Amino acid sequence: MAKVIMIQGTMSGAGKSLLVAGLCRILKEDGLRAAPFKSQNMALNSYITAEGLEMGRAQVVQAEAAGTEPSVLMNPVLLKPTTDTGSQVIVNGKVLGNMSAREYFSYKKELVPVILESYRKLADQYDVIVVEGAGSPAEINLKENDIVNMGLARMLDAPVLLAGDIDRGGVFAQLYGTAALLEEEERSRIKGLIINKFRGDKTILDPGIAMLEEKTRIPVVGVVPMMQVDIEEEDSISERLRDGGEKGKPGLLDIAVIRLPKISNYTDLAPLESRAGVSVRYVSGVRQLKEPDLILLPGSKNTMEDLRWLRMSGLEASILKLAEKGVPVFGICGGYQMMGEEIADPHGVEAGGSMRGMGLLPVRTIFGRSKVTTQAKGRMEELTGPWAALSGRTYEGYEIHMGDTEVDTDRGYVQILARKEDRILGICRGHAAGTYIHGIFDSREISGAILEKLAAAKGIALEDLGEGMDFKTYKEDQYRLLAEGLRASLDMEAVYRIIGEGL
Repeated sequence: MAKVIMIQGTMSGAGKSLLVAGLCRILKEDGLRAAPFKSQNMALNSYITAEGLEMGRAQVVQAEAAGTEPSVLMNPVLLKPTTDTGSQVIVNGKVLGNMSAREYFSYKKELVPVILESYRKLADQYDVIVVEGAGSPAEINLKENDIVNMGLARMLDAPVLLAGDIDRGGVFAQLYGTAALLEEEERSRIKGLIINKFRGDKTILDPGIAMLEEKTRIPVVGVVPMMQVDIEEEDSISERLRDGGEKGKPGLLDIAVIRLPKISNYTDLAPLESRAGVSVRYVSGVRQLKEPDLILLPGSKNTMEDLRWLRMSGLEASILKLAEKGVPVFGICGGYQMMGEEIADPHGVEAGGSMRGMGLLPVRTIFGRSKVTTQAKGRMEELTGPWAALSGRTYEGYEIHMGDTEVDTDRGYVQILARKEDRILGICRGHAAGTYIHGIFDSREISGAILEKLAAAKGIALEDLGEGMDFKTYKEDQYRLLAEGLRASLDMEAVYRIIGEGL
């Protein structure tokens, strides 16, 4: 059986996901077979495995850092919020159903056998499992039947490293208060404390660290700096989604991403953000939209609700006016569905009934009872007109969507972007295009062709936008930088001792 170590945090956003990814990469570099594990993840960013199973993207990132294939075993329970009080519950990669928060709280103990079975299967295959908690173990209202923090640590007999976020202030109170609210048996599992996201001179912290260690009787095993690494974050706390469209880095090309309330898989846009000369802004109001070079409509967990928001906010009208002026609009998944003529929900999967779409593309989407979850790989069709640069370009990604989209090829000049057997995966008409393929911009051929066309329209060269590194190579460089930063700031001898000794 594999050795185990668990990273918990004093709050959401304390940096657990990156710490797990960094430890996975360090273990890989040191010749160990490592795998991440998060029993329950709540996120709208998800991924489809080769088997067609759905899991959280954070564990995909961690698996990539570990140099191993993502598996649904690494995230057996995924919650995808559909409303403020309910989520779609996905177990072992398949939809179990929608539950309110209260229903799930009562049900979650039934998932313990599933979680333990997934963990055992991983432990049979790897040397070390790096487990990630969720939120804080001191959320005392949620401790009953806990399956993701100290309850899981107890089930796995796992030693814990507790991380606090100094960037948001009060890190000593975070760490001490969290430990103080735990029961003695739980507190005894914490083998080390981590102060995360530090900026400045570490020696200034020394008196506080000494007092913290004295009061908690737990050693501080590292002060991790605020690292400038470009690695995917959890969707609910991503800083890039908070800039309001005004703080994005200036660039020669201006891309506006509509910041939908239920935005999902915004990581589709990460390859575009990696180019120095490209500004990717997340906008949620008409005044922020301005007149970009490209408008992107991303995925949504609740397409009809987000379309209603788009309409009421005035953004739909502004997008349509810009589209009439020739500004290209590109939709992915839910964004693609919104761009059509109609969205119908006969089974009440979302809001029920039907809604008029934006009318940019001659498609009609009908939500079914089952979800399409599959990987997609191929070449774009031969195209003419504004999207001709995509002709024959290779793509590789995945689909996650409810419903089927019917294309009316008799209405206007319509071209098929991509197909999978008898299913159309995307179309274009004029300056509007949409597709179901998540991860489409990961292809250097696809993203490069679009950026080159946008650059040419502004009289600049593609080279002016910065080096177009292969995105997989770019991510590998970021994992390496993350590992270097953690090695320099963590007491890795202590970490290995904790892994080796267990409890």
